[in-house]
Amino acid sequence: MLVQIHTDKNIEGGSRFSEFFSNEIKNELARFDEIVTRIEVHVSDENGNKTTPNDKKCVIEARVEKKQPIAVTATSDSPEKAFYEALEKIQRVLDSTLDKIKEH
Repeated sequence: MLVQIHTDKNIEGGSRFSEFFSNEIKNELARFDEIVTRIEVHVSDENGNKTTPNDKKCVIEARVEKKQPIAVTATSDSPEKAFYEALEKIQRVLDSTLDKIKEH
């Protein structure tokens, strides 16, 4: 599974940031290796440098073999919280997708 991390200009997304998020995804989504070919994570600050509640957004898109891409979005007051909320959401969606694949 290929993991790509993208940040906007308002989020400090150095190599440690990318490496940490990539490792978390690989650990949490390892059971989906057989169906997921790529995961893309997009982390952004919706309001630039202004501090407002829930202005950090994380979109996680999973590319599933022979299916349309699946995307989830989460917002929070920090990039890390938004990431973990989105990670939980994508796990639930992938679980149900895997169940549907196994039924057919």
